[in-house]
Amino acid sequence: MTREYRRELDVALNAVRIAARLCRSVQSAITTESLAKKDNSPVTVADFGSQAVICRQLRAEFPGDPVIGEEGAAELRADGGSAFLEQVVREVGKVGVVGDPGEICDWIDHGGAQDFSPRFWTLDPIDGTKGFLRREQYAVSLALIINGQIELGVLGCPNMSYPGREEPGVLAWAVRGYGAWQQPLGDVSAAALPVRVSATSQVSDLVFCESVESGHSSHDWSGLIAGELGIQKVPVRMDSQCKYLAVARGDADLYLRLPTRKGYAEKIWDHAGGVILVEEAGGQVTDIAGRVCDFRQGSTLLKNEGMAVTNGRVHPFVIQAIQKHRPQE
Repeated sequence: MTREYRRELDVALNAVRIAARLCRSVQSAITTESLAKKDNSPVTVADFGSQAVICRQLRAEFPGDPVIGEEGAAELRADGGSAFLEQVVREVGKVGVVGDPGEICDWIDHGGAQDFSPRFWTLDPIDGTKGFLRREQYAVSLALIINGQIELGVLGCPNMSYPGREEPGVLAWAVRGYGAWQQPLGDVSAAALPVRVSATSQVSDLVFCESVESGHSSHDWSGLIAGELGIQKVPVRMDSQCKYLAVARGDADLYLRLPTRKGYAEKIWDHAGGVILVEEAGGQVTDIAGRVCDFRQGSTLLKNEGMAVTNGRVHPFVIQAIQKHRPQE
């Protein structure tokens, strides 16, 4: 492993492990009754708690690094946010992180950067909120970006299966130039295994991975692309950047994030951790026009449109099919 980012990687892995443990604790308390009432409070508490514990560690270890995160503590600081804040304090304490309400809000707000910097982190404390609420797939995603290039990324996927283990939970990471790796989320002593994309080169044999929610990516458009490529297999649908991990380790060959409305700019925290994981596993990631993703635009991928994630071998054919079936504006 590179010495250059060894400390950053160790800090990121530890922070994501703790955050994933917090998220698991909150998710385990979700009841059928709360789901029936469409109560989103569990994911709200887990979101804030996850960002608090990760930003606390980043601020302590790398105080000069901005963090572009998804959350801010304004809601918790408001008069009506005291009940939520009490829950966040309680959940943070359960994973061994001690802080008073003011400190926890400050940790969350440390993730409030929005503008590009020569060196910064980007964080999605819970990617896949609906998957979290359904007790299905979600991810904690953290990445370090230097001079516009993702240098390392970590994904904590508490409900993803791990090869040879009954208990779910994967901690996956990549450092540029040093490959992609996975380890059981709850077992820090287990040997890390290398992660590699599939060897599929026949487009009709591809396994498609896409969002559960059609509001996140156009299912109609992806259906046309699948037809163009001759894909017969039923698509695998899951929430969050777990889709990137699925492609990175060969569970799927192709993931598309197809815009559902004109002018939408993807948020960098929804992609950065997964992008480097796929690239270091031997795959390819571009936007849907085949352009390299530009992480110099602050909190969004302003100069890109959608995402195309493949095992690399089929990427040109996928881009061609996307453009051929682009909806008329």
